[in-house]
Amino acid sequence: MNEKTLSISSDWLSELKQHASEHKLAAVGLALGLLAVLVLLAQSIVHLSNSPSSDNLQMALLGGTAGFVATTLGALPALFLRSLPQAMEDSLLGIAAGMMLAASAFSLLLPGIEAGTALFQSDTLGALVVVFGMSLGVLLMLGLDAFTPHEHDKTGPCGPGFQACDRIWLFVFAIALHNLPEGMAVGVSFANGDLSVGLPLATAIALQDIPEGLAVALSLRAAGFKPGFAVFVAAASGILEPIGALIGVGLSSGFAIAYPMGLGLAAGAMIFVVSHEVIPETHRNGHQTAATLGLMVGFAVMMVLDTTLG
Repeated sequence: MNEKTLSISSDWLSELKQHASEHKLAAVGLALGLLAVLVLLAQSIVHLSNSPSSDNLQMALLGGTAGFVATTLGALPALFLRSLPQAMEDSLLGIAAGMMLAASAFSLLLPGIEAGTALFQSDTLGALVVVFGMSLGVLLMLGLDAFTPHEHDKTGPCGPGFQACDRIWLFVFAIALHNLPEGMAVGVSFANGDLSVGLPLATAIALQDIPEGLAVALSLRAAGFKPGFAVFVAAASGILEPIGALIGVGLSSGFAIAYPMGLGLAAGAMIFVVSHEVIPETHRNGHQTAATLGLMVGFAVMMVLDTTLG
């Protein structure tokens, strides 16, 4: 490791410590969220080593891969398009947000409460364990958002150490903050091998990845990147979905309580992304009505999908 690399690492660590002292809540949230994820993964590894269940892993991987394929397909039109009318782009992102919200409610929270209630024989305790999982998901995403250097097309760079990162990596990290919780949600939904939970969610995530992949590729083009490179980065970001799915199925395997807690964690992470990132992005350009109507359409489509496939 040369002196320049050591200097960058030292500067980043110093900035990270300073950032943590200025954002204590986010730092605590990240620590608690990561600790919970590590504990859940550890118990899952022990469980799978004693009684491996490859079917659930395969279904989770297929669901995550569907998200990757959909993201790639959505990004392809950016080879020929430089931009879409802003109102249309905001509407498409609104549809994606609506589908994510409905998926969180119908395919994560409700099955989680049902599983928690069956486990504890109490509606209240069943709901509380899911709420606890939601809290962990929010804390994890709050911490990742605060401590991951990333950049959005409209708001610019943020996070400690962003000065030391190439601009393309800032965009990649921003995309990762969207795609990782989506993949985790798919993995968690297949953890018990219940297709009535996993199939509607995987379908919804894949469908909303199409406009999301296009929006990401067009944002990269608007930032000055070449068409082929913008499509490649947007498509490659979809790799995080099968990776997240494997993490998600791992989080929710093992102890019975891990399943409703994992569903809550995935829902909390997705709702955080929708509220913190997607909806503000769609309301930033003066097309709030179009974006809200898109959100309602997406929510309705997911509700029908959940009823039909669930």
